[in-house]
Amino acid sequence: MTALPIDPYIPEILDSVRSRRALILSAAPGAGKTTRVPPALAADGAVLVLQPRRVAARAMAARIAIEQGWTLGREVGWHVRFERRFTAETRVLLATEGILTARLQQDPLLSGFTTIVIDEFHERSVHADLGLALAKQAWKARDDLRIVVMSATLDGGPLSAYLDDCPRIDVPGRLHPIEIEYRPAQSVAAAAADLIAGAAGSVLCFLPGAGEIARAMNDARVAVGRDVDVVALHGSLPAEEQDRAVAGDGRRRIILATNIAETSLTVPGVTAVVDTGLHKIARYDEDRGIDSLELERVPADSATQRAGRAGRVGPGRVRRLWSETDRLRPHGEPEIHRVDLSDAVLAVLAWGGDPLAFDWFDPPSPERLRAALELLTALGAVADHRVTALGERMKRLPLHPRLARMVIESGGSRAVALACALLSERRGAPQHPATTTSDLLSATDDERSLPPHVRDVASRLEQLARDPDGSSPASSRRLDEHAFRRAIFAGYPDRVARRRAPGSPRVLLSTGHGAALGRESGVRDAEFLVAIDVQAGRRGENAEAQIRIASAIEREWLTTERRTAHEFDPAAGRVRAIERECYGAVVIAERPVKADPEIAARLLADAYRANSQSERDAQLARRLRFAGLAVDEDALIDAAVVGQVSIADVDLHAALDSMPGSTGTLSRDLQRLAPDTLAVPSGRTRALRYEEDGSVVAAVKLQELFGLAESPRLGPGRQPITFELLAPNGRPVQTTKDLKSFWNTTYQEVRKELRGRYPRHPWPEDPWTAPPTARAKPRR
Repeated sequence: MTALPIDPYIPEILDSVRSRRALILSAAPGAGKTTRVPPALAADGAVLVLQPRRVAARAMAARIAIEQGWTLGREVGWHVRFERRFTAETRVLLATEGILTARLQQDPLLSGFTTIVIDEFHERSVHADLGLALAKQAWKARDDLRIVVMSATLDGGPLSAYLDDCPRIDVPGRLHPIEIEYRPAQSVAAAAADLIAGAAGSVLCFLPGAGEIARAMNDARVAVGRDVDVVALHGSLPAEEQDRAVAGDGRRRIILATNIAETSLTVPGVTAVVDTGLHKIARYDEDRGIDSLELERVPADSATQRAGRAGRVGPGRVRRLWSETDRLRPHGEPEIHRVDLSDAVLAVLAWGGDPLAFDWFDPPSPERLRAALELLTALGAVADHRVTALGERMKRLPLHPRLARMVIESGGSRAVALACALLSERRGAPQHPATTTSDLLSATDDERSLPPHVRDVASRLEQLARDPDGSSPASSRRLDEHAFRRAIFAGYPDRVARRRAPGSPRVLLSTGHGAALGRESGVRDAEFLVAIDVQAGRRGENAEAQIRIASAIEREWLTTERRTAHEFDPAAGRVRAIERECYGAVVIAERPVKADPEIAARLLADAYRANSQSERDAQLARRLRFAGLAVDEDALIDAAVVGQVSIADVDLHAALDSMPGSTGTLSRDLQRLAPDTLAVPSGRTRALRYEEDGSVVAAVKLQELFGLAESPRLGPGRQPITFELLAPNGRPVQTTKDLKSFWNTTYQEVRKELRGRYPRHPWPEDPWTAPPTARAKPRR
């Protein structure tokens, strides 16, 4: 057995685990921690190793079998979703994803194992975080259970503190010199062809996703010819194709891989690496309530891990397809802070815990935990923070809760099982399909066209989805198109959308956000639909999500609620009330109803305050101040809007005596102290104008005041009225507070000027004795 850097540390590792029952092991890539530590720990009892990826679990199990001389499937085995190879004799079991969580739910003390090893913890998958938290609870309850957390790059300090300050051991790796060069404009195929020509081994190329790999494979095959194999490696490949990509058969090859080959999986014979510097990661969009895959730059620690793959077996070369001046962020973000948590929350509830009070290693935000609870409640899996009978059935299926709900709703139909297999294996619906009522239905119409791996997963789902009493195999179920779509809706009740206009690709989601049907979808006619695969739009206020997979639903499936909305219509100056039948933010129907008086009053008051006051209201306010009457303006407006729906009907004057606490005399006192009109000697009544400076003005034709010697006085301060004396045409000719002085001194000059212009109007020499009048002299 080849010596590895980890070997000299094995005795220290065993001593630490035996004495403290927990250990944080940091070992550089290539040190051999995954294949050497679990078998050594197995001397004390069975070991369960949590691996982040299926292909790595199978490959590591096979490697351990070779190194230890064990039989694969007996002393060492693996258990991944839908696949298992182990027996009661298995001493080291490598498991993935939710396998550890499922075992802890069935056996909270994990009584069949002595040691739990959580490998590659630096990748910080949700399953690893959840597995560690649940394992800690078993570790505290069992005094013979041990935990080992292994990582390549993660800071072990916080982990040690989480496990009661357990010991930490750091193991250096064995890395040969590597040469790093940058070619920002070069393609993956060209870079791989360059490197394979000068490399003794294989070239490992890192691309962001399966789609990019598929597009690059043809270019790479053309570039290198037939002497070099070009193979793909990503998570959605069937197991046999993944295993073939990492097989050590001695042939030189170009491996086009996602970050599946970054740390947890050793690809043999690699001496050169091409790195695009990109990866796709899931991020939860809190506003839209969805996970979406986003293309991002890799962090610096990932770029270092990728480069290290070139120096495992000898000196290597690395070609980075970005500029050397680019700066990468130091570390990636743990999944628990960026993906949908409904699966993890259901697991915690099924285990018997409270997600909001759970002892997480790195707690997610309460808002995201509550969002997961809301989704589980909508799916019927949870009620009052407890797992329902339906939820118990859902968690038996190794699927996201949405997909599990679909399978159960369909009674385990073959078509829905195939649809769920497509979605869970990250295989989308066909591109640019013909018009359809459901993209998933179109995708499953021809089962023979689907990959064997997808068909196999569907068969396993059918088997697991038997009726609770086991009497009827799920595979016997057959659904019509209507029932198929109903099952899809059951898994996506929060993703309802309504087309904004007939024939338009734009829709309104029940979350209140906008989206648009992408060209990939064939659901072109349905008014109502569910958005199954949604890609978030680019950052920006006007960015709309793109719906790539959709399914039509029927209006009658929607359980709606009635909401009455009140709003002020500025154009009409009225409060209108509309009763809407809604599903989330989607309005199904609406009709006008009578407005609620209290709500209408509040809206009118707000609208009244927001608009500039009328001159009449301004005059009222000035009159109140002039009269010395203390009135709260807001209280007056509130009193005036009671029982009104139109802003035109709001009358502050009429509301004076109805204000809270009023004795009913305000309007009378106001009229006495600050009247709004004045009776003049002509017998007519003229309006009084109250100015901002506190003065009171009356505009009156000069002839109407003949004989009046003194200006009337008003208010508590007995302030004289200021007269604007008007010519017959209504234009001011003089302003005065002292009428006596005006008659005695100024009148004669005004008389001379005006009698020529207006000969039909009286201009007596003696204004004291002339009768006041507003009329002209009669014609002769």
